[in-house]
Amino acid sequence: MGHGGNVVDELVTDHREVEELFSKIEELPAGHQDRKVYADQVTMELVRHSVAEEAYLYPAVRERVPNGDALADQEIEDHDRAERTMKDMERRQADDAEFDRLIGMLMSEIREHIADEEQNLFPQLRANCSEEKLDELGDKVRKAKKMAPTRPHPAAPDRPPANKLLAPGAGMVDRLRDALSGRGKHG
Repeated sequence: MGHGGNVVDELVTDHREVEELFSKIEELPAGHQDRKVYADQVTMELVRHSVAEEAYLYPAVRERVPNGDALADQEIEDHDRAERTMKDMERRQADDAEFDRLIGMLMSEIREHIADEEQNLFPQLRANCSEEKLDELGDKVRKAKKMAPTRPHPAAPDRPPANKLLAPGAGMVDRLRDALSGRGKHG
């Protein structure tokens, strides 16, 4: 799928890519090794997506959307819950019954989060931001995703400025670990 455009278009594209990976996981039988490969890919995408949202989207929501603090706090809480689930899942193999429970829980949490963002948060953001601001946020989110971590770090800061300072270093280490281990790639 093509990335680009304003922040809403960019994040919706991410959502569709994650849903596509979820579908691949659901199509495979329990215990199939590729379920772990796809789960690792989902984790990598979700962590990058979350870091970018926390660095740029949610501060804009706080600043520009009525009741933005409460909305952003709820979204960050959703991210924290999903990140803990991904961290638990990271240690499991595809043939572990706990892996199946965790991936099912993650898919449910993320699908609910996506629906809430697309039906509630994004329309409010569009209504309260200029096209120029939305485009600027899209550029910032794309840049942040390139530098972001690819593994869950539940203890890491989720608010600026600390998250913007620490994410690139963690991202570099995560990408190196992924390259050395082959994480997220088919054997």
